[in-house]
Amino acid sequence: MEQVFETLRLGFEQLADRQILPQIFDYQFVGYAVIASLIIGPLLGALGTMVLVKRMAFFSQAVGNAALTGVSIGVLLGESPNSPMLSTFGFCILFAILLRYTQGRTSLSNDVLIGVFLSISLALGASMVLAVSAKMNTHVLEALLFGSILTVTAHDLVVLFWVALACTVIGLPLYNRTMLGSISAPLAQVQGVHVRLNDYVFTIMIAVLTVACLKIVGAVLVEALLVVPAAAARNISRSLRQFVVWSVVFATLSCLMGILIPMQLDWPLPSGGAIILSAAMFFVLTFLLRNTVGVLRTQGATA
Repeated sequence: MEQVFETLRLGFEQLADRQILPQIFDYQFVGYAVIASLIIGPLLGALGTMVLVKRMAFFSQAVGNAALTGVSIGVLLGESPNSPMLSTFGFCILFAILLRYTQGRTSLSNDVLIGVFLSISLALGASMVLAVSAKMNTHVLEALLFGSILTVTAHDLVVLFWVALACTVIGLPLYNRTMLGSISAPLAQVQGVHVRLNDYVFTIMIAVLTVACLKIVGAVLVEALLVVPAAAARNISRSLRQFVVWSVVFATLSCLMGILIPMQLDWPLPSGGAIILSAAMFFVLTFLLRNTVGVLRTQGATA
């Protein structure tokens, strides 16, 4: 699989040599970052619509910050400091399941409960970082928190591909049922939907994708890539189909623009921040478009 991604990257490089693509595609990490964007952009855009409907905007942020603890645990257990994937995935999945389990057995609101778990994960991560700081490069933590295209490797792409494929195969058949359960749980149960099971599956998918996207966007900003493109799509969508399609388009374009534009224009912006700023631009444009169209319709109706 790594050879497939390397072949694709070499194809980008050849197109750059023919001046069909910008010359920045001559760099290996740019090709890898673009491939990663084409994998995660559509998937995060589609799942972002569910995050918005289920009002789980801060859930992925809590999971992303929990990754800091997962990385620290992996280093302490002897995993590679540059890629402690097993411990990070394991801890974040466990974190997400415990959070979802607690949500179903307490009267606290979701935002309060997520805030509690977020605080605990940050405290654990900050405490354990001191214990592992002598064993790992601080650049690893910087890439984890804010994302860096310089750290994306062919191995990371393989992990990202299989995670995306698994989430697509599992999540696509469950999408409509999970959406129905989010809108009306009693109605979904009447239709034979296992609402609680679907919620657990969705929770695990968000956790796994959040960890898989850390190197591109970073723990601090991965939640924004789930929420902002979906919010932009919501501004201009009149149906569920439009909502999903526009969210996928905005998320994918945000990833590509955030990676390519700063490098092409030589702007000193980290890729994670540039991706979210691109998504924010789409949100502002769709917000202005929605309000402008609304004003024109109101004026036309009163004329």
